Amino acid sequence: MKIKDILSTESMIMDLKATNKEDAIKEMADLEVKTDIVNNEDEFIKSIWARENESTTGIGGGIAMPHARNKYINKARVLFAKSKEGIDYNSLDGQPVHLFFMITAPDGADNTHLQALAKLSGLLINPDLVEALKKAETPDNVIKLFEDAEAKKDAEDKAAEEKKKAQAAKKSEADNEKPLIVGVTACINGIAHTYMAEEALIKAGEKRGIEVRIETNGSEGVKHELTPDEIKRAKGVIIASDKKVDMPRFDGKELTNHPVVDGINKPDELIDIIMNDKGEIYHATGSEKEEGSEKASSGVWSSIYRNLMSGVSHMLPFVIGGGILMAISFIVENYMAGGAKNPAFIFLNSAGNLAFAFMVPILSAYIAESIGDLPALMPGLVGGYMAAIVNGTNGLQVNVQAKATSPAGFLGGIAAGFIAGYLMLGLKKLFAKLPKSVEGMKPMLLYPILGLLLIALIMFYIINPIFSSINFAITHFLNSMGTGNLVTLTLILAGMMSIDMGGPFNKAAYVFASGAFANDPHSATAAVMMAAVMVGGMVPPFATAIATAFFKNKFSEQERRAGVSNWILGFSFITEGAIPFAAADPGHVIPSCVFGSAVGGLLVGLWHIQVPAPHGGLWVSPLANHILLYFLATIIGSVIAGVVLGFWKKPVKK
Repeated sequence: MKIKDILSTESMIMDLKATNKEDAIKEMADLEVKTDIVNNEDEFIKSIWARENESTTGIGGGIAMPHARNKYINKARVLFAKSKEGIDYNSLDGQPVHLFFMITAPDGADNTHLQALAKLSGLLINPDLVEALKKAETPDNVIKLFEDAEAKKDAEDKAAEEKKKAQAAKKSEADNEKPLIVGVTACINGIAHTYMAEEALIKAGEKRGIEVRIETNGSEGVKHELTPDEIKRAKGVIIASDKKVDMPRFDGKELTNHPVVDGINKPDELIDIIMNDKGEIYHATGSEKEEGSEKASSGVWSSIYRNLMSGVSHMLPFVIGGGILMAISFIVENYMAGGAKNPAFIFLNSAGNLAFAFMVPILSAYIAESIGDLPALMPGLVGGYMAAIVNGTNGLQVNVQAKATSPAGFLGGIAAGFIAGYLMLGLKKLFAKLPKSVEGMKPMLLYPILGLLLIALIMFYIINPIFSSINFAITHFLNSMGTGNLVTLTLILAGMMSIDMGGPFNKAAYVFASGAFANDPHSATAAVMMAAVMVGGMVPPFATAIATAFFKNKFSEQERRAGVSNWILGFSFITEGAIPFAAADPGHVIPSCVFGSAVGGLLVGLWHIQVPAPHGGLWVSPLANHILLYFLATIIGSVIAGVVLGFWKKPVKK
């Protein structure tokens, strides 16, 4: 299809009467309805404004390209309008707009229409054509200018293709030495900006003797897809996109990432960044690599996994930093004068605990932000904080009937993150049709107030009370068991330490054992229970450390680095070191750790291992009645859990 097939003299306004952006869009929409291009003017105008609110379509140079693709459009068409005086259109360069191209495409538009729209967008990069259009007097002049420019462009493309084939046939060293930059261009609707950015970057490269290969992700799908060989040979990568791009394939390449309009208006600057080695080396995360290698698994579950990993990756520094400082504090406590009153212990332990206090709120906040963008961050953070504390404590004084008596833990934090994220998506849809005059109120007033109110209600009255009830039921169950069957009790207590790694199950087991120990520190049974919960709590970090060390293909690079620190965290009875792994893959990590912890607890009961200390992990092993058996129970449980996890978990890359 030729460009003239999507242009029409009846869809041209050679002297636009409007003097502002709102009136200009309305005047062009009126003509779209009059010529039967649009079947619902109000809805069509809303869709145009929805695109403008994402980012202005005034691309600079006196050009604006408002566009839409939806069910309110009957056929593909480009409406041309010209303003002699120019209109303030909030353009990227701040200059008035003289030429308007209102691009419309119906849902399900065929590729021939889309290709014609793409070609027209590419032609508007030509400054000579733009100047000629500004001087055009009649609709026929406009169509003739586009026909001539299209014919010239087709001839240039044909010559370039033949030249490329000839160069490929020669395969000379000179060709291989020619600098190559690859890139991806994409915009929200994929109708105009995608192809204009492609054209601008390619032309800028040609002028400088640089080969530029661009993959477009427009309305007709991915075109000119980059090959692995091209990516490997390229000096760097330019991303000019307003939407998500398949990134893992660029792992290890120098890359610069910009909005699509920068590809149109600043092609030379983007090329300079790569040619002058000013880009950053891109490193794909483990979840991105897995997503890139298993595209077939995309869908609801992969979306949940991506959002979850966003929270986990932001939480990791708090786990590692806080955990290591706490581990050092236990060394100070056990081997330096003063014990728990030593100033170094108090300082290090306090610093570590402060980092841990942020762990669940950060996890929740960035899950929410991944789903609902920046407006969801605050509700997610507060929801995570509510999950990490007991209502009415830790500085949060709230008097509600549905008070919880225990924190919801990291599982409650995950729930809070997803709830806050989807709440924000719901609020965005609810307020989508508010007048443009109150657009600024949404992020500054409506989203924060309603987001906070709703997440607080849900956490106080639903999430925390549920977990508190679970915790109460578990504690009651343990108390009812007594100490008659010590082996069964140590197995259950140790296994519970791994179920939620700091949540209600973990805390119930620890509180039960430490409570018995506090009541009678000289009781052999209480000392056995303390040994069981410590072995059970040490297994998860040790198990993940073992699995990441011996099953490297099952974990991302980031997870393998975190696994190294878990050797120290495990030694120090800091179960939380395994939380990032459990949050990322609960279906494999939690059952493996529960099994290993239960085995370790079983051995503690069978061997009657006693550790008369409420904390410290293996640092307090000199206090145990059977030091070697204490180590052995921990090692056996950890190895079993690590091996089960290693064999059971799927590889990161196939």
